[in-house]
Amino acid sequence: MKLVDIEPGDPRLGRDVLPVLCELRTELTRELFAAVYEEGHRQGLRYLAAYDGQRCVGVAGWRVVANTAAIKKLYVDDLVTAASERSRGVGAALLTELAQRATALGCRLLDLDSGVQRADAHRFYMREGLTITSFHFTRRVSL
Repeated sequence: MKLVDIEPGDPRLGRDVLPVLCELRTELTRELFAAVYEEGHRQGLRYLAAYDGQRCVGVAGWRVVANTAAIKKLYVDDLVTAASERSRGVGAALLTELAQRATALGCRLLDLDSGVQRADAHRFYMREGLTITSFHFTRRVSL
């Protein structure tokens, strides 16, 4: 497996990354994803893709965030393994690489949110050494 950083404008974003990302983020279109990444990249958003040969089998969206709760953390926006590749080490490889980057970047934490309905993902995260440390609350403010 090869892990590859994918920059804005890279044709692999729409061709390889988006289909995997859409397994979790079903509302994404090519246009919406391009717009989000263009704006998000300026805010530190990056994508790391896992390839098995020429096939993208996993994707992690991540950024470094400074705040008073963590001081500095690597936040994982998205972590998706293609359904056909689950339980084959793809997610673990992405998390391991992100943890190494967090350490290299001087972060105190690797942090992510996971929907309450995703019990399989929660088991995976706990198996990988992540713990549940808080509740996350949201309020929709516009459509």
